[in-house]
Amino acid sequence: MPKPLSLAFDPIARADELWQRRWGAVPSMAAITSVMRAQQILLSEVDAVLKPYGLTFARYEALVLLTFSKAGELPMSKIGERLMVHPTSVTNTVDRLVRSGLVDKRPNPNDGRGTLASITEQGRVTCDKATRDLMAMEFGLGAYSAEECGEIFAMLRPLRVAAGDFRDE
Repeated sequence: MPKPLSLAFDPIARADELWQRRWGAVPSMAAITSVMRAQQILLSEVDAVLKPYGLTFARYEALVLLTFSKAGELPMSKIGERLMVHPTSVTNTVDRLVRSGLVDKRPNPNDGRGTLASITEQGRVTCDKATRDLMAMEFGLGAYSAEECGEIFAMLRPLRVAAGDFRDE
């Protein structure tokens, strides 16, 4: 967990005031700075919960994705597509999960050049325990109500659509 800063003022609000004096009002600067700080806080809190399981959030996401698949396995390319990460990142993530005994890899029988990643029983147990712990701490968002979490999701959706993550139909 991050050490509380305990400042006597909001440094992002202060930066916004100074920014306005120098360059004029740019609400997006304060917004992105807040989002980036929130990301630091959340990642630190979630990683602290996942660390005892030998997981990072990226590895946890890969395990969850494999549990969501019908057969408990997916091609590496599909994992990268669904997690929206570069193939090199998928390889690194899955290889670490393999070394931990949480995932196995094998050649994809439907694609001679591809590889399948499959979750092991130990991976399922670890995923379930980590999920229980993350849910207990509300994924770090306990300061918000369920309705507010829905609002955050809705507010960030247009950004993800604009980035081309998916088509908003």
